[in-house]
Amino acid sequence: MSTVAREWREIPGRYNLEGTKCENCGSIFFPARDFCPKCRRAGIGKISRYDVCRRGKVFSFSIVHDAPDFNNMLKPYVVAMVQTDDGVMVSAQLVDVDLDKVAIGMPVRAVLRKLSADGASGVIRYGYKFVPDE
Repeated sequence: MSTVAREWREIPGRYNLEGTKCENCGSIFFPARDFCPKCRRAGIGKISRYDVCRRGKVFSFSIVHDAPDFNNMLKPYVVAMVQTDDGVMVSAQLVDVDLDKVAIGMPVRAVLRKLSADGASGVIRYGYKFVPDE
């Protein structure tokens, strides 16, 4: 179970696909990082906030037929690796799509959706999922 403070810290990345970019080598990271593992740069002015492109293509995918209890109502569902138009790889659920029509190279776009909730009166978590971009 996560804390409310953690939920608020993760909102920029989950709601806006916000990552970071190393100003030294140009590498883009999602989720956000404070340190560039490629050129070893860290700190203000070297790592900046970066809005990851919300459009991309399915790079790889899997159809999940047996899921944890909190996803029982969704089965079967698609989990995809999406390569955004700016080259970032994002793992996410693919929704609003016929399972037979999912294909590598399929154009998709990010949307904000409910991810989960902690009980009837708990914290509701929202985040990105991808839908076909027609």
